[in-house]
Amino acid sequence: MQKIFTLLIVFVLSTVVNAQEDLQKKAIKNTIETFFEGLHKGDSSIVNTTLHPTITIQTTFTNKEGKNVLVTESKNKLLTSIANKKPEHTYLEKLKSWDIKIDGNLASVWTPYEFYLNNNFSHCGANSFQLFNNNGKWEIIYLVDMRRRGDCEANKQ
Repeated sequence: MQKIFTLLIVFVLSTVVNAQEDLQKKAIKNTIETFFEGLHKGDSSIVNTTLHPTITIQTTFTNKEGKNVLVTESKNKLLTSIANKKPEHTYLEKLKSWDIKIDGNLASVWTPYEFYLNNNFSHCGANSFQLFNNNGKWEIIYLVDMRRRGDCEANKQ
């Protein structure tokens, strides 16, 4: 009888832990989806709600000379470029998959993507988000994306 009771407690506790992790993953995914909602709409105020005040933003790519480049930009520059999006331009970043890892108040999210400008394929790559649970609100504290034009699934269609 004691073994059954112990197994029942273990089952209940593991169910609660899994449910909590699922809720956290849903909240993290919602933060990133809100970020892209603002990007697609050209609404920097929406994007800003997802960003921690001290966020680091970087992009990496290979330039025309074949050199790997890492560019760092400020939060203000990102928000200004989103706010200055021309109304006739449409942005669509299709996230191909989600890999979310959580440890306490830190989360890491990997999202391969394809980017379309005015419904035309532009580039592909991957985003790496680091998020911090700021007392109940997941905020992006670090964002780096990798961009390439070649070797993309969209090019092969």
